[in-house]
Amino acid sequence: MTKEENEARLAYLKNIVLNMPQKPGSYQYYDKRREPGENPDPTHIIYVGKAKHLKNRVSSYFHKEVDRYKTKVLVSKIQDITYTVVNTEEDALLLENALIKRYNPRYNVLLKDGKTYPSICVTNEFFPRIFKTRTINKKTGTYFGPYPHITAMYNVLDLINKVFKPRRCHQPITREGVALGRYKTCLEYHLHNCEGCCIGKQSWDEYQENIREAKEVLKGNTRELSQHLYEEMMAAAKDLRFEEANALKIRYQLLQEFVAKSEVVSHTINDVDVFTIIDDDHRNNAYINYIHVKNGTINQSFTYEYRRKLDESDEDLLMLAIPEIRERFASKAKEVIVPFEMEWQLPDAAFFVPQRGDKKHLLELSEMNGKQYKFDRLKQAEKLNPEQKQTRLMKELQTKLGLDKLPYQIECFDNSNISGTDAVAGCIVYKGMKPSRKDYRKYNIKTVVGPDDYASMQEVVRRRYSRMIEENTPLPDLIITDGGRGQMEVVRQVVEDELHLDIAIGGLAKDDKHRTHELLFGFPPRTIGCKPDSPLFRLLTQIQDEVHRFAITFHREKRSKRQVASEIDTIKGIGPKSKELLLKAFHSVKRMREASEQDLAGVIGPQKAALLHEYFHARHDGEAEGRQGHQGLKEG
Repeated sequence: MTKEENEARLAYLKNIVLNMPQKPGSYQYYDKRREPGENPDPTHIIYVGKAKHLKNRVSSYFHKEVDRYKTKVLVSKIQDITYTVVNTEEDALLLENALIKRYNPRYNVLLKDGKTYPSICVTNEFFPRIFKTRTINKKTGTYFGPYPHITAMYNVLDLINKVFKPRRCHQPITREGVALGRYKTCLEYHLHNCEGCCIGKQSWDEYQENIREAKEVLKGNTRELSQHLYEEMMAAAKDLRFEEANALKIRYQLLQEFVAKSEVVSHTINDVDVFTIIDDDHRNNAYINYIHVKNGTINQSFTYEYRRKLDESDEDLLMLAIPEIRERFASKAKEVIVPFEMEWQLPDAAFFVPQRGDKKHLLELSEMNGKQYKFDRLKQAEKLNPEQKQTRLMKELQTKLGLDKLPYQIECFDNSNISGTDAVAGCIVYKGMKPSRKDYRKYNIKTVVGPDDYASMQEVVRRRYSRMIEENTPLPDLIITDGGRGQMEVVRQVVEDELHLDIAIGGLAKDDKHRTHELLFGFPPRTIGCKPDSPLFRLLTQIQDEVHRFAITFHREKRSKRQVASEIDTIKGIGPKSKELLLKAFHSVKRMREASEQDLAGVIGPQKAALLHEYFHARHDGEAEGRQGHQGLKEG
């Protein structure tokens, strides 16, 4: 599109906006312009919105100060605008909801159902069945749910099967078939899980009454049903119908046990909807939790995920989601609890923001469920894409340390020695929050005498990064020392003062029990807040444990080699394999010295045996001459 064409497009759209009324209504954006007298094509609707004042709301999209990228993209796609004026704000809300569901515009909020949760279906058959299903077909029956907690759903089904005993067979049963005796009883009848409606043992009226009461249980109306059963039980007992009274008593007790297992919020809360919204870390998705309380008991809890297409506010998302969710669950609650004041109003309910009490507790409970759902979705995504977790940890560490870029390459140093002997150091490398073992390096301390950890650390760091500069190898984004303030300072002296490198430096300090205690960063070093049970802290602990393991393993290897060194190692021509054979055969250097050349040749061959025999005897003769000379001098 040329500049002139774009200016003509904007002039056309602004002219439409100038003629809009200051009334409530819904507006629609199209990506194709209609011809004069032509009706707009609904298939080209890219966005549907609502407004209390149409002119003010739509004109805000075309202001120069709009700097949101997504909004700019939407405005660049608009070719035509239509609008519908309604009488009230509530009507505008309902109209927007209907149009979005009908046309599914590209730039409107998208409802993301991560999975299909099961529901409970009560069929429309002559003798209805009650069962769980994941397929919704309203022609077949009435549906209750969905149930995000499968255990809760099975508890409800178990209660209904025990109390009301609906049939569980799948055969179609008709009134004529029952009258003509076409059906036979199944195993469920003989197990007393069914009253035998197919053979006329249970009347149609009695069966329908049980189904009606079962629906009340599914709706959460257990209090009224429990009271009704109690009254019937007492009436039957008064009339001396003890068998009937005992059956009603069993039903009543089962219902009471079920109610006792349910989470009772407050007996004063009758019929309430609760909504909360939780954003993800990037405000791309929002998680809206819904809780329905009936007769003081929570009987529904569900979390929906919405993906933002534009920069919609939390209020906009809630106002879009609330009517849709209430319609799905067929909620008629007159009170809707929300976390903040709402500008819009529902036609059949009122919003309420609690400050204390049971309703405030409900709001906090809903928010907790939303956060848990967000956490579960994050974990699920990280399992499918492990790199997502690593990127998240790098961003978290970058934010906490205030780094200019992601700490992709992290290097950590540690020393190991015993009173200055066999002094070594190790350097481990993490790339993308994963160990890169091919880049690990071992260092023998060459210039430091005695147990000086600071000087050893400086030597290793100097050798490491001097070589990386010479070889033009990519430098790390973050250096971590296995130690606190002292180790950080000596590393800084080498990195910044000597080599003039700009690399962030941190330290991992340990507590009295030699466990990772805190993360230090900056000069002067400051403690970086990090929860001990957080994934980032566990990763830092892993890094510190890994560098300690690497350094001490190298130290032990070096110490072991020194301890097993012997006189044979200095003999030219006698290698490790020959040494191993000799030690296996003679067990000590003393026995090798006392052995004949022929015995040595039987183990390592005549050539090496001659070298070894010559070495031992030449040294023996030299030591003997030395002793004689020393004795002569002493006598003189």
